[in-house]
Amino acid sequence: MNEALPSRDAIVATARESIAKGSKSFATASLLFDRATRERAWLLYAWCRACDDIADGQDHGHTMHAVDDAPARTAAMAVLTDAALDGEVIGEPAFDALRIVAAETGMPRRLAHDLIAGFQLDAEEWQPRTEDDLYRYCYHVAGVVGCMMAVVMGVSPDDDATLDRACDLGMAFQLANIARDIDEDSRAGRCYLPSEWLAEMDIPPGEQMKPVYRPRVATLARRLADRAASFEASARQGTRALSFRSAWAVLSAAEIYGAIAHKVAAAGDLAWDNRVTTSKGEKLAFIVRAWLAARRRSLAPVEPRSPGLWTRPR
Repeated sequence: MNEALPSRDAIVATARESIAKGSKSFATASLLFDRATRERAWLLYAWCRACDDIADGQDHGHTMHAVDDAPARTAAMAVLTDAALDGEVIGEPAFDALRIVAAETGMPRRLAHDLIAGFQLDAEEWQPRTEDDLYRYCYHVAGVVGCMMAVVMGVSPDDDATLDRACDLGMAFQLANIARDIDEDSRAGRCYLPSEWLAEMDIPPGEQMKPVYRPRVATLARRLADRAASFEASARQGTRALSFRSAWAVLSAAEIYGAIAHKVAAAGDLAWDNRVTTSKGEKLAFIVRAWLAARRRSLAPVEPRSPGLWTRPR
């Protein structure tokens, strides 16, 4: 009976297809890992991507639209996730991918559930009121993925200092995504700009993408990019705890997403006319720069994590 089940190699191959379709940036960065870490990164991505798609009615992060049964979708996702973490064969490639990577790395159950809590926030049509609310959301949908990726790269689940830095990178990525996707989110009936920020700019709720308000939204997008840069700078310090190849991959991803945030900020109120991306040539340049940074990461003085930077929940 077991012989008919998909092999690990088959599930890894499916996971590789998922990351290639869902994120060119992450797919590129993942190639810099050693083989074992690379495959586990693909497996983790496949589960994260599938959960996100289930929650948002997407296909590999594309064509997002509102769904009528979001709470039920999230509840079903949690059931399948628990079964996978218990070692059960699910028969769904993405959840079997989680089963494999959790068994191979000792992935803490709480991290998987912290991510699902982020999808639950979206299912409840939750929107942030304060900047702290924004950071809490970013943790649940991306910062925790940084923690999970650190475990995939061999960081102990008990190494809170390194996991904090890994979380910082996920936070930076999500803040960049929010800045880039303000228009797309608005068309799906969502807004991740804190309501206090909108009130500060005198932007009525739900009207942030009207032409008259675009320059003000651009100011908030620059604020998001600045916050992302602070988290990214902190995250770079954490690469000291990683192998060279893992540090190279992480720093490459940081370069790519940092560039996205910078482009959004620089484009002003034109940032949402076309989706902001990085070209193949830019990615190659970022990878070279990251290689140099990975080689030199132990030479720079250690900078303590800023006490003013938002910290993930314990």
